[in-house]
Amino acid sequence: MVSAVFHSPLEAAQGQLATPAAARKSAAASVPPAEPAQEETTPRAPRDFSWIWLRVLPPILGFALLVLIWELVALKSTTGFPSPAAVWQQALTVFSDPFYSKGPNDQGVGWNVLSSLQRVALGFGLAAAVGIPAGFAIGRFEFLSRMFNPLISLLRPVSPLAWLPIGLLVFKGANPAAIWTIFICSIWPMIINTAVGVQRVPSDYMNVARVLNLSEWKILTKILFPAVLPYMLTGVRLAVGTAWLVIVAAEMLTGGVGIGFWVWDEWNNLNVANIIIAIFVIGVVGLVLEFALIRIATAFTFEEVKA
Repeated sequence: MVSAVFHSPLEAAQGQLATPAAARKSAAASVPPAEPAQEETTPRAPRDFSWIWLRVLPPILGFALLVLIWELVALKSTTGFPSPAAVWQQALTVFSDPFYSKGPNDQGVGWNVLSSLQRVALGFGLAAAVGIPAGFAIGRFEFLSRMFNPLISLLRPVSPLAWLPIGLLVFKGANPAAIWTIFICSIWPMIINTAVGVQRVPSDYMNVARVLNLSEWKILTKILFPAVLPYMLTGVRLAVGTAWLVIVAAEMLTGGVGIGFWVWDEWNNLNVANIIIAIFVIGVVGLVLEFALIRIATAFTFEEVKA
C-alpha cells in the first residue's frame, strides 16, 4: 500500500528554494580552486642622464674654457694682469663687507650696485610712463603714426651717451643727467614694440568693437591691452637691458656713487682685480634682470592651440 505524504505550501516553497542553493554548492565543490595570480614583473627602464650632457656639462665647459684662457693671459702678461686665483681672493675680501661706507667716494660694492639700480629704476620708470601710452597712441591712430615715425627713426640710432651733455646742460647735475640718459635710451624699445603690437591686433576685434559701439576706453582695456601685453613686455625687457648697459658708461663720466664710477675709480687706483670683479657683478645683475623679465613675459605669452 502506497502511502501519500502531503506537505504544506510553506514546506514546498522551502524545498524549491533549497534545491538551487544545494546545486550551486555542489557545483562549486566540483570546480578545483584557482591558482593565485602571479604579478607580472616588467623590467625597470634605465634612468635617462642625457640632461646632464645637454644642460649641465656645456656651461661648465664654457666657464672652464674662460678660466683657462684667462690663466694663459695672466701667465703671458708683463703688466701684472691678475690670475683667476688672485681675483678670487680679492673677491672674498670685497664681498666680506659689501656695504661699508667710509665717505661719498669710498663705499662697498653693494652700495654702488644699489645706487646704479636706483638710477635705472627712476629713468626706466619715467620712460615706461611716457613710452607705453605713446606706443598705444601711435599704433592706434594712423595720423600720429605718420607724424612720429620719422622722428623715432631719426633719434633712435643716436648713442645714449650723446644725450648726456644735454642732460648736464639742462639739469645742472650729474645724477639727473644720468637718469635722463637712461630715460632717453629706454623709451624707444617700449614705444616701438607697443605700437607694433597695437597694429597687429586682428581687424576682426576692431570690427566687433565698432559693431558694439564700444568707447575708446573699453577698446583700450578690453581689446588692445590684453592683445598687446606680450609685445609690451618684450619692449620692457629690451629697455631694461639697454638701461643697465648705459648706466655703467654714464656713471664713468658723471662720477658719484655707482658701479660705473666704482670701475673708473678702481682704474685710477690701478686695481685691475676689482675691475674684473665689477665686470662679473655687472654681468650677474644684468642676467638676473633679464631672467626675471623673461619669466614675466612668458607668463603673459599665449600660444595658439593647434587643432
